[in-house]
Amino acid sequence: MEYKNVYFLGIGGIGMSALARYFLHGGYAVAGYDRTPSHLTGELEAEGAAVHYEDDVRRIPEGFLDPNDTMVVYTPAVPQDHSEYRYFREHGFCVEKRSQMLGHLAEGKYVMAVAGTHGKTTTSTMVAWLNRALTGGGSAFLGGISKNFGGNLVLGGGGRLAVEADEFDRSFLRLYPDVAVVTSADADHLDIYGTHEAVKEAFSQFVRQIRPGGSLIIKRGVDIVIDNPGIAVYRYSYDEPCDFYARNVQLLEGGHYRYDLVTPSGAFEGCTLGVPGWVNIENAVAAVASVWCAAKAGGTPLDADKLRGALASFSGVKRRFEFYVNTPKQVYMDDYAHHPRELAATLTSVRKMFPGRRITALFQPHLYTRTRDLHAEFAEALSHADEVVLLPIYPAREEPIPGVTSELIARRVAVPCRIVGREALADTVAAMDTDVVVSFGAGNIDACCGALAEKLEAKS
Repeated sequence: MEYKNVYFLGIGGIGMSALARYFLHGGYAVAGYDRTPSHLTGELEAEGAAVHYEDDVRRIPEGFLDPNDTMVVYTPAVPQDHSEYRYFREHGFCVEKRSQMLGHLAEGKYVMAVAGTHGKTTTSTMVAWLNRALTGGGSAFLGGISKNFGGNLVLGGGGRLAVEADEFDRSFLRLYPDVAVVTSADADHLDIYGTHEAVKEAFSQFVRQIRPGGSLIIKRGVDIVIDNPGIAVYRYSYDEPCDFYARNVQLLEGGHYRYDLVTPSGAFEGCTLGVPGWVNIENAVAAVASVWCAAKAGGTPLDADKLRGALASFSGVKRRFEFYVNTPKQVYMDDYAHHPRELAATLTSVRKMFPGRRITALFQPHLYTRTRDLHAEFAEALSHADEVVLLPIYPAREEPIPGVTSELIARRVAVPCRIVGREALADTVAAMDTDVVVSFGAGNIDACCGALAEKLEAKS
């Protein structure tokens, strides 16, 4: 790249921060803006990035004001009237979306992309971990903090690149993968797409962009048009027989499982996964299918012992099925789920892990538009719990919509439900008769996890 400086608008986002770290490791000068400080921005500053938190052109470091030396990367969450964004546009800078930059960095790599309206973060992180364990190399740009790698950026040798392919703002259409996983294509981001049919058409276009000779791994039952004649198509599921699936699934202590993983070339018997929950077995099936296709393309079969070891040593992703307390008297876990299908999958998985126990779900809705469009589906999913506590809607990039509040969900939930403010959540839950507690949301409910864990640990 001909530039020596990279400036990020929205540098603290999970995808943006991975790109910023990539350029820091590459010796570039990195600076950027974000609305609020966070753990991620703190880490970037510690690694050498100059970060500020006011939308003010005067805060842009002097060394980043020459369009001949600096390129700008922005997230679609930054509004068009952002003063720094307008400054860069009006003064001749090269300004690109995060997805465009990710597309550039994927050029020349063997791209293993994981797309889907849910499940993609854990699955892409598993792909990155399996690449490392099976080949000793591989790079990745991830949408969550991998516990195995200690971050959202993986730098390694070899040509394989694992990426989370985000459908928001049609970002994933900047990628041309060799192997693509599609975990789901549910109605989401309707503020961008308008209709569910438009969402599915975007996923069909993503599939058309798989390179000739490549492979699609799609969850059984996902209904999208597949009209790319130059690729192999494989179906996967949790335990329904198809190209890739788990059989002989046995529940172990603490919500873990033992199972055989069936592939077109035979079964890998006696697998265990380092993280609990049946939904993670399904994610692991998709991840193994991805590396199976890569190995097949390279003419090297998967090593059964290395694969079993990699699955057993996978330690998960922060805020994805993350346990804080797990005792016979009290369980508390946190999950990033923010779509009805994700909530339902996690709650049914928890129900299987802890049969006969009482489940309390804590949920912070994310976005006014998503709540408006899917409030009935959220209520149905949350009704899988025995009791529900709702927080007010986290707005993220949106302005309030009249009449759209958490009450839309609460009035449809079929089990006892209350709404509390975030600052009162920990004390409210501590006073309740709790057994298994699960918190959900993509906003800032995670800031409550420490206090919740402390109070629930005391109750155990």
